[in-house]
Amino acid sequence: MSKRLFVLDSNVLMHDPTALFRFQEHDLFIPMMVLEELDNNKKGHSEVARNARQASRFMDELMQGASHADIEQGLPLDRHLHEVLEETDEPPPNAGGRLFFQTVAYPGALPEHLPGNLPDNNILGTALALRERMPERDVTLVTKDINLRIKAAVVGIPAEDYHNDKVLEDVELLYRGTYELPPDFWDRHARDMDSWLEEGRTFYRLQGPDTTRWVPGEFLYSADGSFEAVVRGFDNETAIIETVRDYRSPANAVWGITARNREQNFALNLLMDPEIDFVTLLGMAGTGKTLLTLAAGLQQTLEDNRYSEIVMTRVTVPVGEDIGFLPGTEEEKMTPWMGALMDNLEVLTHSEGGEWGRAATNELIAKRIKVRSVNFMRGRTFLNRYVIIDEAQNLTSKQLKTLITRAGPGTKIVCLGNIAQIDTPYLTETTSGLTYVVDRFRQWAHSGHVTLVRGERSRLADFSSEVL
Repeated sequence: MSKRLFVLDSNVLMHDPTALFRFQEHDLFIPMMVLEELDNNKKGHSEVARNARQASRFMDELMQGASHADIEQGLPLDRHLHEVLEETDEPPPNAGGRLFFQTVAYPGALPEHLPGNLPDNNILGTALALRERMPERDVTLVTKDINLRIKAAVVGIPAEDYHNDKVLEDVELLYRGTYELPPDFWDRHARDMDSWLEEGRTFYRLQGPDTTRWVPGEFLYSADGSFEAVVRGFDNETAIIETVRDYRSPANAVWGITARNREQNFALNLLMDPEIDFVTLLGMAGTGKTLLTLAAGLQQTLEDNRYSEIVMTRVTVPVGEDIGFLPGTEEEKMTPWMGALMDNLEVLTHSEGGEWGRAATNELIAKRIKVRSVNFMRGRTFLNRYVIIDEAQNLTSKQLKTLITRAGPGTKIVCLGNIAQIDTPYLTETTSGLTYVVDRFRQWAHSGHVTLVRGERSRLADFSSEVL
């Protein structure tokens, strides 16, 4: 198989700087316009700015000690590979190709109907010139920009999306956190099953082909609703499961809130379990993600004293760094983005008796809930906190890694989101950071995930979600 020549768009490097080392044995070409765009986007504290700076650092390391002749002949991508990837904490990928830079101008390569002063058209013109100058090479443009891929197809240049950041090939394969037991499950396991009580909790030990499909923290249920349990672990080929607590009962209400369906009950079991350090909740709007998470946080912070405070954060999409132009402190700047938090807090405090009672409760809650911006999380450590990351589908895998690694002893992190509503450019359902952490944490016994499926807002909201 001959080496291909991939022309990289700037958005690929600003999305994933390590893309330089993700094309195996093939060669890469960096147009001069890409270097200009990296330079124009390097300032600031956003993820794009950090990635632009990192991509420039990688290329600078690769060019150390190289002469102009070496640059024209292409720099080996495995040169200093371990050193340039040291900051990423990832295993070095396979990079056997060479890195080429545009060292001369390519005039007249672009069709007259495409103005060359636009960055995308300039990059497209470079790809066209390369194909004409090197007809023996398979030149392919790699870009996250859909419109540029369309333009490339129109002028006859093969173009591809950057797929290396995909977590799954199909979002339908994403772990849902639940498993429906087959109708004949208990008949097949009646003889090889042990059960016992421990501190008021019921446990089962069983084995068989069904158990090989389960993972720790996965919820099991029967279709008729007569049985609900969670997988606690495995002993050789034997699974140990525990029946879940029923939070649909008013006797087990959490801050006055009860579960309205099976998935909400599973979610509250995760949120209230002190042995679970990391929780992810997926679901469309109205399924109760934020309400359940806040209720569990208030219960464990104000009543049980398990956590010292609640920290709520989310990415400020679509204006990103425009948070800096809003007046006030960091918390005041974030207030416009926290409508869901405020709406749910009103629901949770509405039941308090009298105007004075509600005012006192709101004042107490305000002291124990902190709103923080994702942009300023680097370097922080959260000790004994209940951290809520809202709208997590708009975060990249690296951003979520930055947030989750802030957790100190005694801290619980809850990620909420709906991967069908991604607002961040170049992120998709299969490349979202939320999809990434759901997939990576599914085997860890101290984490849990539930996909909420039923909306619980109103009959109007349910009907509109079906027909609109």
